[in-house]
Amino acid sequence: MTNASTNFNLLLILVTELTRHKLRVLLFIAVIVSALAVILSSHHNRQQNIALEQLMRQKDDLDVEWRNLVLEQRALTEHNRIEALVEKHLDMQRPGVDDEVVVRIK
Repeated sequence: MTNASTNFNLLLILVTELTRHKLRVLLFIAVIVSALAVILSSHHNRQQNIALEQLMRQKDDLDVEWRNLVLEQRALTEHNRIEALVEKHLDMQRPGVDDEVVVRIK
């Protein structure tokens, strides 16, 4: 029973000291809460930086893909290429001087 009474006496002493020094207890709790807030805000800041880096990487990848698509579009729309495809697949040719007909409107 001495162990139980010793524990009770320690608890009683602790409670009386805490109630006697309320300002110190409040300051201690404020310091702990402030430390937890700093930890949480640092973690949130790191997560946001990681997300920003991923978005910047994705932007760079999309920019490279867009540049490649612009180059491909320019290559596919070249006049010489289109003319060669028309001659090959549609069997069309540029009209000669004798094949041209001029229509006059009054």
